[in-house]
Amino acid sequence: MNLSKSILIFLLFLIPISSNAQYLTGIGSRWSDAFMEWIIYTEDQELEGDLTLRWQLNGDWSEWDYRLGEEIGSIKMKWKDNPSQWELRGGNEIVTMHMVWPNDIREWRLTNNSITITLKSRWGNNLNEWQLKSEKYGRFDIAANWENDPREWNVWDDLDEKISVHMKIAILFLVTYHSSPKD
Repeated sequence: MNLSKSILIFLLFLIPISSNAQYLTGIGSRWSDAFMEWIIYTEDQELEGDLTLRWQLNGDWSEWDYRLGEEIGSIKMKWKDNPSQWELRGGNEIVTMHMVWPNDIREWRLTNNSITITLKSRWGNNLNEWQLKSEKYGRFDIAANWENDPREWNVWDDLDEKISVHMKIAILFLVTYHSSPKD
């Protein structure tokens, strides 16, 4: 019995450890004249996801759904008609997002109660570039493909595996939501 356990442990070390990390490369609006449906791009060109406004016909921008591979979830405004705090629920994880300063969409704190990161627009006077304030978990930068055109974004995702795909989607959501027209 002891020999069989040793062989099993040895065989487990031979199996390559696969990572569930998804490295994001971009996000773009599905339609050129609307910002209610987005396509999420990853380094795996076979794998795309989507971020979609839940109540499109009502024009209610307070609830969203997303899918990326087998990961699904929802994003909801914590308090109705108060876009300063959002909550993402997906993959047995809750990510809360709130403005660091009242009525200032340029800086956000995101947490899943074990990891906290801060997202900030790179420049105070425009929303074309965003980045994490600290590199404690790696870098994550987002920039519009064309200045002042919120339809397509490039993502440079160099975050370590401690940051879940759900937290990354929360970052994408904040950038696209606050950079897009709502009419």
